[in-house]
Amino acid sequence: MSEEQRGMNERIRKLRQQSEGAVPVLSIERAVLVTEAYRQHADKVSAPMLRALTFKYLMEKKSICINDGELIVGERGPRPQETPTYPELCCHTLEDLKVISERGKIAFAVSDTVKKVQQETVIPYWHGKSMRDKIFSQMSNQWQECYEAGLFTEFMEQRAPGHTVAGGKIYGQGMLGLKKELAETIARLDFANDMQAYDKREQLKAMYLCADALISFAGRHAVMARELADRCEVDKVRQQELRQIASVCERVPAHAPRNFYEALQYYWFVHLGVITELNTWDAFSPGRLDQHLAPFYQSGISEGTLSREKAKELLECFWVKFNNQPAPPKVGITLQESGTYTDFANISLGGLKSDGADGVNEVTYLLLEVIDEMKLLQPSTNIQVSKKSPDRFIRCAGEIIRKGWGQPSVFNVEAVIQELLRQGKTLVDARNGGTSGCVEAGAFGNESYILTGYFNLTKVLEITLNQGVDPGSGKLIGLETPDPRQFYGFSQLMDAFEKQLHHFIEIKIAGNQIIEKLYAAEMPAPFLSLVIDDCLKNGKDYNAGGARYNTNYIQGVGIGTVTDSLAAIKTHIFDNHKYNWDEMLAALNENFADREQMRQFLSNKTPRYGNDDDYADSIMRDVFTCFLRQVDGRKTIRGGTYRINMLPTTCHVYFGSVIGATPDGRKAGMPLSEGISPVQGADRNGPTAVIKSAAKMDQLLTGGTLLNLKFTPRLLDGSKGLESLIYLIRSYFRMDGHHIQFNVVDAETLKQAQKDPEQYRNLIVRVAGYSDYFNNLSEQLQDEIIARTAHDLL
Repeated sequence: MSEEQRGMNERIRKLRQQSEGAVPVLSIERAVLVTEAYRQHADKVSAPMLRALTFKYLMEKKSICINDGELIVGERGPRPQETPTYPELCCHTLEDLKVISERGKIAFAVSDTVKKVQQETVIPYWHGKSMRDKIFSQMSNQWQECYEAGLFTEFMEQRAPGHTVAGGKIYGQGMLGLKKELAETIARLDFANDMQAYDKREQLKAMYLCADALISFAGRHAVMARELADRCEVDKVRQQELRQIASVCERVPAHAPRNFYEALQYYWFVHLGVITELNTWDAFSPGRLDQHLAPFYQSGISEGTLSREKAKELLECFWVKFNNQPAPPKVGITLQESGTYTDFANISLGGLKSDGADGVNEVTYLLLEVIDEMKLLQPSTNIQVSKKSPDRFIRCAGEIIRKGWGQPSVFNVEAVIQELLRQGKTLVDARNGGTSGCVEAGAFGNESYILTGYFNLTKVLEITLNQGVDPGSGKLIGLETPDPRQFYGFSQLMDAFEKQLHHFIEIKIAGNQIIEKLYAAEMPAPFLSLVIDDCLKNGKDYNAGGARYNTNYIQGVGIGTVTDSLAAIKTHIFDNHKYNWDEMLAALNENFADREQMRQFLSNKTPRYGNDDDYADSIMRDVFTCFLRQVDGRKTIRGGTYRINMLPTTCHVYFGSVIGATPDGRKAGMPLSEGISPVQGADRNGPTAVIKSAAKMDQLLTGGTLLNLKFTPRLLDGSKGLESLIYLIRSYFRMDGHHIQFNVVDAETLKQAQKDPEQYRNLIVRVAGYSDYFNNLSEQLQDEIIARTAHDLL
């Protein structure tokens, strides 16, 4: 028995093994049901009602699954690891299905039956009608060329908006209470004076229908549980468990939960509702789970109706439910920007309460035990560290971190609150907010904060050096800025870079505005709107700006690479004149062929970001400021505001593949730097130098930054190693760092895992804002992680 399984009971061991051992399968069920619903209702009702009637049909018809031994019930697909498709968003071709089933990484089994139904039923209805088809048909030639060149990606071309997190609302109010509130709001509509009254009524009616549908979905689980109990005559213990499951499903989500068990099951039904309605980009998350559950836990313990052991068992059942839900299959560029089964549900621990008091409680430590024992990829977890957080809290998390599988990540509460206040949130909403997905900040329960796509900062430099031409395609897709040979100073290069950056941001945002309008008009999310404030109050959909706060993020990628490239140009062309522009441009165009000495010189004799070198770090700040200036504060169609954050998921590998050689000595096609981490291997002065460099970026102006550090295991050995980790985190956060996470593994282990993957099937590493099995990663991504500096000295 492995170390992490020693604390599990037999039930949890079996459920975990079932989840881990199941092969991801593509299910056609949802696609068929959605198609049937649309055939029945499309063009006959408003868009919100069409989506609500589709949701109702799904909740009434989709397969119900209660697995042997489980206590928390409900699956996204017919069975664990069976994932649905969303043809209204992205209708897969038969070639897509072939690729999905045959690719070496992140594959899904696709049966002949599924292919047949897709060909005969799904494709004929959805061809040309999916959001993906509509998006690409509406984009300008400029946008298309930039997208194909790898200047940016677009999240919504295969997934829906919906990067959001639950607040405390669902724990205090059942669906019946929400229905009453909806009915009262509808009754107050003023059709004589409110020009939006009809639209509001349609939206509110749709939300009302969705509340009923979720109650029905839970009721179907209750019926199945009672049927199973009636057949379970030999195992009296399981019979009683099934009857309790039935009672819980009859109670929630119709009514507010009364105890710990009901609270978990309520959330899980809401979670399934959100990810069944639409394939949201980054799954719905429970947010401050420890704070939400603490009152139920405390009352159960004090009343003697709940033990610590039972609460832990329920939480571990809950953990398995997340791991049963792989992210639906992605294809093309979307797969390359997020090549993982992980669906990015992220659970936050600690932080502050709404009154500013420390939020760490007994459930926090219980959850840390669960994280440690379960060692599952999903859900992702993080700790929210405040100045008020006790060192014991960080130490307990550090004990898990140093085991080397990348969870939990660590966030700076005070920084996140300042970021949210700057964005216009109230102090209470900022304190109740936090981070989700990878690193993104938002107000939990009342904000739609949508990730619109990654932006390739390094590609902008490449195009600048080629006077607006993309070397990959030979097309003029940028502005015709001057030949670099005409630049008499570094400031001219930076001016040209910012002009190109402005040009491409304009194209990206113009496309975003069209996509936003399409989703608001044609793909509302009435169920998600039901659980996010203030959609009900405003009578407006989540996808149309109904939430209290609305933010669009554009994510910058490759700042380490572009910084070091600019530093190389500034140092060796303008400062010491080691090379001239002819030599530099020829080397880049020829991928340093026959110029290895030059490549090594550029790589090793250039000031590099990540070493607390003001020369390089000041360039990083300039690039960051340029990006911020072009994006921050711009308005969106749905009444929101554009902000930036700095993270890549796996997009730094894809973006690197479409860029030639760069002036920092990087060869063509190699990955870019990830997050705000230094270029792989460029940080040579230890982790304290890395955090000091990273802290020179004004991270409080973002909505999230991602910093990865890799340590050798021996560095964190013993109590001294653990204390050093705490000091490092506290120090970085005193400098207003937003986030930090750790890989604790040596390069030799990773190299052995590449050579003999069967012997390292359970090796988990931190990739970017998530952890994954090393074997699930592409060879390029594996190499990138191996190349990261493994610090052996604090």
